[in-house]
Amino acid sequence: MRDLGVGFGYLMKGQRWVAGHGRWFGIGLLPGLITLVLYAGALLGLGYGADDLAAWATPFADDWSSPWQGMFRGFLTALVFVFGLFLAVITFTAVTLLVGQPFYESLSEEVDRTEGGQVPESGLPLWRELWISARDSLRVVLRVALYGIGLFALGFIPVIGQTVIPVLGFCVSGFFLAEELTAVALQRRGVELKERLRMLRGRRMLTLGFGVPLALAFLVPFVAVFLMPGAVAGATLLVRDLEAPQQPPAPAPAPYGATPSFHKA
Repeated sequence: MRDLGVGFGYLMKGQRWVAGHGRWFGIGLLPGLITLVLYAGALLGLGYGADDLAAWATPFADDWSSPWQGMFRGFLTALVFVFGLFLAVITFTAVTLLVGQPFYESLSEEVDRTEGGQVPESGLPLWRELWISARDSLRVVLRVALYGIGLFALGFIPVIGQTVIPVLGFCVSGFFLAEELTAVALQRRGVELKERLRMLRGRRMLTLGFGVPLALAFLVPFVAVFLMPGAVAGATLLVRDLEAPQQPPAPAPAPYGATPSFHKA
């Protein structure tokens, strides 16, 4: 359980790092603002066109009497908008990281540089890095969608669906959010998606301690924009922890009064 607090600590350290390096905070803020404007425009367009889409998709309801037609299509309109909002939430981080790939990679390199030690570089051309990021992000989003469908179905179970399932949902979101953010530093180190997932599962509580609070904060779009630079910095610090060799636990002290044993070579 100690790793939960350590993971949250890296999230806080990342925010403090960008607060102390204002230039990098500004650079890391730009991709989130661009993505926010794009998403706001898309959701605004969806809000205006959702009712027309619902009417187009349900021609069989044209002859229904009032109020049933209005209630049915109004429900579908709301469902379309909620689904669009859900897609925006689960893809915001992936799209922001894709838009800001050069910015966030430079920020991650600077974190490695200021913390000492090696500063890994992928050595790949930008187009290749963008392709890998887009491919891996799509794989992650598909995984999240599959988990989301399963959790949505389980949500209809009485009591459990209203208590346990939402908690599991945030854990899943937090885990994959941490994966997307650590990918910036791990991709520079040449670590593939499969190996990244294995590393994060090996320190699951550390990953959840970092990702779950961030997933809760990212429910508010403006908060997500301002936390992104620090989240990337914190994820880089977390990666440095994942790379560090794990120290074996110290041997328990001998009981008081026990005579130490000596073995001949």
